[in-house]
Amino acid sequence: MKIIKRDGSEVPYDYMKIQKAIEAANGEVAEADRLSDTMVGFIVGRIEKRIEAAGRSVSVEEIQDMVIDELDQAEAYRLARHYSDYRLRHELLRKQNSTDAKILSLLRHDNELAKQENANKDPILNSTMRDYLASEVSEDICRRYIFPEDVIRANDEGIIHIHDMGYVSGPISNCELVNLEDMLQNGTVITDTLIEKPHSFSTACNIATQIIAQVASNTYGGQTISLAHLAPFVDVSRQKYKREIREELDAIGREYTEAEVSRMAEMRVKKEVERGVQTIQYQIQTLLTTNGQTPFVSVFMYLDEVPAGQTRDDLALIIAETLRQRHEGIKNEVGVWVSPAFPKLIYVLDEDNMTEDAPYWYLTVMAAECTAKRMVPDYISAKVMRQLKNGDVYTCMVTINLVDAACSSGGDEEKFWKLMEERTELCHKALRIRHETLLGTPSDVAPILWQYGAISRLAKGEKIDRLLYNNYSTISLGYAGLSECVYRMKGVSHTDPAGHDFGIEVMEFLNRKTAQWREAENISYSLYGTPMESVTYKFAQCLQRRFGKIEHVTDKNYITNSYHVHVTEPIDAFKKLGFEAEFQALSPGGAISYIEVPDLQNNIPAVLAVMRFIYDNIMYAELNTKSDYCQVCGFDGEIRIVEEDGKLIWECPNCGNRDQKRMNVCRRVCGYLGTQYFNQGRTAEIADRVMHLSTR
Repeated sequence: MKIIKRDGSEVPYDYMKIQKAIEAANGEVAEADRLSDTMVGFIVGRIEKRIEAAGRSVSVEEIQDMVIDELDQAEAYRLARHYSDYRLRHELLRKQNSTDAKILSLLRHDNELAKQENANKDPILNSTMRDYLASEVSEDICRRYIFPEDVIRANDEGIIHIHDMGYVSGPISNCELVNLEDMLQNGTVITDTLIEKPHSFSTACNIATQIIAQVASNTYGGQTISLAHLAPFVDVSRQKYKREIREELDAIGREYTEAEVSRMAEMRVKKEVERGVQTIQYQIQTLLTTNGQTPFVSVFMYLDEVPAGQTRDDLALIIAETLRQRHEGIKNEVGVWVSPAFPKLIYVLDEDNMTEDAPYWYLTVMAAECTAKRMVPDYISAKVMRQLKNGDVYTCMVTINLVDAACSSGGDEEKFWKLMEERTELCHKALRIRHETLLGTPSDVAPILWQYGAISRLAKGEKIDRLLYNNYSTISLGYAGLSECVYRMKGVSHTDPAGHDFGIEVMEFLNRKTAQWREAENISYSLYGTPMESVTYKFAQCLQRRFGKIEHVTDKNYITNSYHVHVTEPIDAFKKLGFEAEFQALSPGGAISYIEVPDLQNNIPAVLAVMRFIYDNIMYAELNTKSDYCQVCGFDGEIRIVEEDGKLIWECPNCGNRDQKRMNVCRRVCGYLGTQYFNQGRTAEIADRVMHLSTR
């Protein structure tokens, strides 16, 4: 068994430390209030069983809660109060220097929480460690100066979660839709250097990757670019090649026709598109931003973003090459093709690519083949999105823990809705603070974002305030654990008719809240299905600490993301997507659904059948398969999860290799792929996932 210390490091369980702490407190109370040595040993034994039953590494704070609980059960009330007072005094002393302890543990590389915090960040790297060190200081400032005590207390108790507290103390924005078209067509400035409109497709791709790197280093979270913004530069290269070919043929005195020139130019264009796409893929993979990770980039692929004709055909050429190269993968350190995490690909399904007689059907087949091998692209239904987003098609915080509200209410609906009112207002207070930290920010803090086109073209010294209103930017209320919430309140899953309506009622309540705030303040509050990674584990730990283990509610080391069907619940792929579509419609700020599928590389018609269903029924969905590699024995398949000393680890089923640095594992974490392994809660969730599609 392992114990997580206050500084985040993980150490072996030692019962003597618990025994000595109780004995020390026991020696300081009146003799009449003391416990016998036998009783102390009995209590230590009960605590040890509770730690073992948790099925995960527990924190020191959780053990202290267990001690107080066991002392109370033994009716040693004065001893329990003395132990509690002693704990409080020492907690206050520790808080004076808690940031230093965490920083030192990061420098020593023994902070287990940091190691598992992000599935795409390696904390042993200097760049990542530097980012974590800065984050610790930022979080300390947030706790002591920016957020009020009630918000911080709710965050620490797992009632709500303030995302990215390591960044929000400063004027840093999060998650941008980059206006690549403006920057390429009208030029931009990167580190005081003027970048003019490119004169070829390959140059446009090079500039795009430089923009991606600059944006990633001036923000946190993800960014999205569209391949449509690169498409016009294919014809720029085409016309350049035609001129060059004519000059070359004239120079050698050879006669030619324009048809011949066009054929020769097209051969060169295809080679340049291949090189340009390769530039984007490899530069994104090899870039390391200032926060120590590959840029979180989503690449949007939608044919109807450009006019029909040559430009749309050129966009199709870029999409085809992007899918081909992603299907191939990238080489790992031993030269084997594996699945990269980024860029995330998003393919839009529409009339011109959804039937076998459609002009771009071949792209959809390529997308299906890529998904079967590499888990991307994800799929957006243009038809459904037009219904839900007022005709527009485009790429798609503080989170409320719905499970805690349900457990705190004890299943009483009147109390539940009262708690929901109180807790959403806590979230609102935290979101207002986030909004206000950005007010007054001069555009100079991130010129690439605010002055040179990525987000806007403000003047130097101009404040960004007007961009924070009138739907130009959004701020999200997240939600988590609808599945467990409904089970606690209704005793059934939200897929059951008896639980479905209550689940919808919760979603409608949250939508009303964001609509009220938006109307009152002209700030674009939206409801967002939180893509939890580390928070799923944090919430589960807090719930177990507060309410114990409740079957189907708090008995896992994770809680379910957003509105999703619980990962352990058997359900057919098409039923799952159809069911979740109704909840996606009530999550306008963002939502994504997924299905777990087996290896479908030899069953592409099954992938296409799922894609057709997505097009007709749900806005945004993805398919999860497995594509792992063992560097020890060459196994290419699914690396499994096993338990060792109470901890979940990864093991090659072929040779038994458990060295994570000698294997490549890629899993869907929470909308994006992760390749740097995961915390224990997320690992448990991955292990529990059931298959939604059969190969039979």
